[in-house]
Amino acid sequence: MTSDTVTPDTQHATLAERLPQPWRDYALLARFDRPIGWWLLFWPCAWGVWLSGTGAQWQLVAWLLAGSIAMRGAGCVYNDLVDADLDRQVARTASRPVASGRVSKRAAWLWLIALCLVGLIVLLQLRWQAQLVALGSLALVAAYPFMKRITWWPQAWLGLVFTWGALVGWTALRSDHWEVMLALWGGALFWCMGYDTIYALQDREDDALVGIRSSALRLGRHVRSGVAVFYALAVMLWALAFWLLRGDALAVLALAPAALHLGWQVFSLDPADPANPLHRFRSNRLAGALVAAACFVTGNAGA
Repeated sequence: MTSDTVTPDTQHATLAERLPQPWRDYALLARFDRPIGWWLLFWPCAWGVWLSGTGAQWQLVAWLLAGSIAMRGAGCVYNDLVDADLDRQVARTASRPVASGRVSKRAAWLWLIALCLVGLIVLLQLRWQAQLVALGSLALVAAYPFMKRITWWPQAWLGLVFTWGALVGWTALRSDHWEVMLALWGGALFWCMGYDTIYALQDREDDALVGIRSSALRLGRHVRSGVAVFYALAVMLWALAFWLLRGDALAVLALAPAALHLGWQVFSLDPADPANPLHRFRSNRLAGALVAAACFVTGNAGA
């Protein structure tokens, strides 16, 4: 595989290299070489499950992980179909399979349908309340690729979409305490706004040239302060969810490791260093795991 066929921020190019063509391009199209995306989609699902106080629920969690992998892949394929013309104008995305012409749009649509069928299998494993909640995200998902053309805050829309799993995970097991679920989801939304603003730092120059809008551009030299505000709101809303569930101040302390990690991201963020934002962005896999541990401890303590 030549370097111009791999997205520069790939994490597992060596795995993709072992795949024959055209499977390699389909793997890249669904971002299977970049697992950080499905982890960020999955963790809110796990938060909803584990904060519900119903135990580990490993089978349900495994299904939600499978669904996250499939639907994140489907979302990436859809995004690349919509953004093919823009992707050709941005250095980091010009080599994507659809933008470069290595995968036709017809083939990409078929691959999208196949991934959605996997998502349908996962959907059928959930109780009907969670199925309805999951389906409620489809309109948001369909609109997301267009947000960067009409608003400076597409990261806020991504927050609605990418953290929807918190609602699904909770309603898969409970139909009460909606205030807890909504506070948890609100925190997840601001977390997503923070880490995707960090991610958008990689493309600020190209985005400005081709007319793509982002919170990283809108915040300008105040981007670190903006990310700090997003993360602070996230932690406060998660703490509110814990408090509403248990009314125990000690339960809020379970969030301390996640809060410290997010603080490290902010204070060590260097927008001028090309490698720094990508590393801080990827570290949110750990941040998600720390929040998941806090949800499990808080939801199941004394159960």
